[in-house]
Amino acid sequence: MKKSIKVFALLLLLITCFFAAVPAKAIHRYNDQPKKDAIIFSTLPSRNGIAVKFRKGATGKAIVIIYDNDKNVLRKDILSDEKSLEKGYILTSLENGDYTVEVTLNQSVMKKAIHVYMEGQVKTFLIKS
Repeated sequence: MKKSIKVFALLLLLITCFFAAVPAKAIHRYNDQPKKDAIIFSTLPSRNGIAVKFRKGATGKAIVIIYDNDKNVLRKDILSDEKSLEKGYILTSLENGDYTVEVTLNQSVMKKAIHVYMEGQVKTFLIKS
């Protein structure tokens, strides 16, 4: 009987140590993520353009520049805290080809390549990674 109690106590101690141990890798919280994750590219609900959004808590001045393959600036927008840090861009008026969207927020720059093409009778686009 004494031996079984000792085994049970030892087992209980080992299980407690196992669950109380610190994990090997640090757990990343939302605030620990890199700043580039503060900028989100997605499609508009009508699927005829892109939306540039910023995560909640992102503040400052954001600059959105759309330019073509020859580095000609087609659109430049400055978004500030006073307005919403979110904007949609319709891409159906662009010619078929490759474009770049560059977003700058508080000295962090993110670029996304976009390919505009015709799919049947509908002009569509592809956001490249």
